[in-house]
Amino acid sequence: STANAPEDDAPNRYSRTERTVYGRYSRDANSSGSSLPSNALEKRIEELERELAKERQENARLMKMAQDKEELIGKLKEEIDLLNR
Repeated sequence: STANAPEDDAPNRYSRTERTVYGRYSRDANSSGSSLPSNALEKRIEELERELAKERQENARLMKMAQDKEELIGKLKEEIDLLNR
């Protein structure tokens, strides 16, 4: 169960940063008189958020694979030690 803890924390770890970044972009867009309409920016943000969610899922999957392989390596090392004795 502790192996899944880092993956469970991933959404919480980034949410504050995302809010900060989102706030910064929306302020910049409003203050600079951006040539893109606000709904186009909102659509782009939604698109990037979906892409970010996919990348996080892929990252979690790869982290799990790496962890599983590390556990297998540990078990195999123990087996080698037993066989050498």
